[in-house]
Amino acid sequence: MKDSISKTKLFYVTQFFSSEVNSTEIRVGKIFGKNLTHNLKTRICPSFLSTFPKPQLDVPQDVPSVSDESKYKLSNPDAFDVKSMVRIKNLFEAGVHFGHTEGTLDDRMKQYLYGNRLGHLIIDLNHTKRLLQQALNVTAHISYRGGVILFLCQSPLNCLTVENCAKECGEFAHTRYWRDGMFTNSSRIFKSETRLPDLCIVLNTLSSTSKNNSGQHSVLSDAAKMLIPTIAIVDTDANPNIVTYPVPGNDDTPSAINLYCDLFKNVILKAKKVRKEILDKN
Repeated sequence: MKDSISKTKLFYVTQFFSSEVNSTEIRVGKIFGKNLTHNLKTRICPSFLSTFPKPQLDVPQDVPSVSDESKYKLSNPDAFDVKSMVRIKNLFEAGVHFGHTEGTLDDRMKQYLYGNRLGHLIIDLNHTKRLLQQALNVTAHISYRGGVILFLCQSPLNCLTVENCAKECGEFAHTRYWRDGMFTNSSRIFKSETRLPDLCIVLNTLSSTSKNNSGQHSVLSDAAKMLIPTIAIVDTDANPNIVTYPVPGNDDTPSAINLYCDLFKNVILKAKKVRKEILDKN
């Protein structure tokens, strides 16, 4: 008698749960559609474990997609394709590898040397290529975000080249004597509020008119005080530790200066062109 009662209870309990499951499947089926198994698998399984193809959304071509906007983020190491702009052959032909004599070597530049020949130091162009690409990438990102870039040079032989470079890419240049306090005390010197540059590109680090004992360009210390990043071409007799992005190379030869100016000018113009295209689309 007890066995029959327990079987009857078990029958009713089974019927109850089966009816609940059926009603749940009907409600879920109405929500997800007829392909219930596929929808449940895609919702339960993580995306990297699922073997089903992901649905593709139709995005109009004239509207910038999320991938286009994320392409130019700071996390992208080569958003503006600067790696293809720098070649060791061009650096060699421009004489970037030529350093000063052995007696003028700064010990902090030993890590960038390849060797010496006939008493003159030779700079390793592999280091120059890597650091120059990094400097160009930083310059492109700052220009892409509307930053102000200041070119500096106190070499009389290359002043005109640097001024023309800044003019052609729509930036600024300073090729004269650097007065102390032009960054730290700009409002008093210029008699008004002045916007400081977002990046300084120094094409010759040593200056014969500098009041510093080390002979370094005074803008390097002033920019460091105002937290302005600097890019500088450091020769074998310069100190690379006071520069945010040092680039070991020849800072005297006009052919080398022309190469630096062309690279920085092209990457600035490219970044501004990308910025204009995105703003026009939006």
